Amino acid sequence: MPSVLITGANRGIGLEFVKQYAGEGWRVFAVCRDPAKAMELNDLAKASGVKVTVHEAEVTDPKALARLTAELKGQPIDLLMNNAGVAVRDAMSFGDSNADSWLKAFNVNCIAPTKVAEAFLPNLLAGEKKIVAMMSSRLGSHTYNTGSYLAYRATKAALNSVVRTMAAELASKGILTVALHPGHVATDMGGASAPVKPADSVAGLRKVIAGLTPKTSGSFYDYTGAELAW
Repeated sequence: MPSVLITGANRGIGLEFVKQYAGEGWRVFAVCRDPAKAMELNDLAKASGVKVTVHEAEVTDPKALARLTAELKGQPIDLLMNNAGVAVRDAMSFGDSNADSWLKAFNVNCIAPTKVAEAFLPNLLAGEKKIVAMMSSRLGSHTYNTGSYLAYRATKAALNSVVRTMAAELASKGILTVALHPGHVATDMGGASAPVKPADSVAGLRKVIAGLTPKTSGSFYDYTGAELAW
């Protein structure tokens, strides 16, 4: 049975990843900050038997991450889905940026997923597929930059750089990496009027993940399977 660890698993795209991978028979380790409030995720876990388990961790907290890695020590993980992220609402334009918001966004969107990947490298090496997927955004592309979303763009561009670095450094260990753009998805973050449904986004992203090879490791894809320019 393949296994996946998903951060930010309590809602939106993360919750949809849990549903779809569990539905395909995967062992799912669903990570969120406050499991007590994750009603839908808890219901899903209960209905799955032991297929889905819910784990508490604030991924920006080194102590919480250490507790999580200790909890899952020795557990092979085929796919690490770093989905947790934060939007930045008050650092949108040049001349109107807030340093505290920048630092929070970089910690959540770039540093935390990097540290999660480092922490779970032994688990990935024990797995068969050995994939690290980072939830990025087309807004992190330099090529498609049309202004606005200043801090958010910067954090996702930094995350993309991490993906490329990991691909180069971990290739000899058989680790595959990928940066993913989910599309403009109808979630709490994307807004109810967004054109892409979570189920369609995740189904497409899963196809991208399943199709990764050593040659395509370190690439940047959207949910339709199109490769994006950096």
